Amino acid sequence: MLDSQHAVDVEDFKFPSGQTQLAARLYTPAVEPQTVVVLNGATGVPRDYYQHFARWLAAERGMACLTYDYRDFEHSLTGRLKDSKATMADWALIDMPAARAEMRRRYPQAKLWVIGHSVGGMLGPLQPEIEQIDRMICVCAGLVTVADHPWPYKGLATLFWYGHVPPLVRLLGYLPGKLLGFGADLPAGVYWQWRKWCTSPTSYLPELGDTLPQADWSRANATADIIAFEDDQTVPPPAVWRLAELYGPTARRHLLEPRDFGLSEIGHIGAFARRSSAVWPRLIA
Repeated sequence: MLDSQHAVDVEDFKFPSGQTQLAARLYTPAVEPQTVVVLNGATGVPRDYYQHFARWLAAERGMACLTYDYRDFEHSLTGRLKDSKATMADWALIDMPAARAEMRRRYPQAKLWVIGHSVGGMLGPLQPEIEQIDRMICVCAGLVTVADHPWPYKGLATLFWYGHVPPLVRLLGYLPGKLLGFGADLPAGVYWQWRKWCTSPTSYLPELGDTLPQADWSRANATADIIAFEDDQTVPPPAVWRLAELYGPTARRHLLEPRDFGLSEIGHIGAFARRSSAVWPRLIA
């Protein structure tokens, strides 16, 4: 459908990722884009949350933007969630490269940017075919552990990983995020891997070269911008800078503060909210 007010074409479709199909929404500007964007969402955040930012990229910056849901999540879920075998590594190592491949197929001559929100950037250096990427922008993505969180958020995180949540996941066969007030239901395999990494002092680093590919961001020959927000309690700046090390010495680090944009707070999720539109030009600057 055509959004005439903003001259943005919006297309819903599915694209292949391994043995499954992912539900996507593509925002296309009125002019042929010279730069296209794949937006990898955060854990438990559906593609629709990013609609205002994606529309802004298309309407105001002339960039086509692909948003999508990872396998067995939101619009991409086709069966029973309790039957899902998906893991967080599947999202990063299969689904994210598949989204890039879809945009390369549609726009073979355009520059390809990847904007990774939280988990969407956390495993960026590990992915296959990162040579396709011309620019990587990581927003609130880091190698976070429980020790990084300030109080009282640390107490909530401890309950999420060690309290009543693990027994519920075992009982139901999936993470009942809606019931818990988390916002989204997730496959059990995603929760358990997420838990393992967030409760380890070194996140997923011990698995590199074993169950996970060895990080080799240097193959990308791409610019990497690593963005942290001063008031992010979920992935605080120190955790973001640990991830920046995997992106190599040329990665550019940016610490942003809400007051610089006339905002009282941004936090972990807020950068892509409509109320934070003042931040958007800075994210892609």
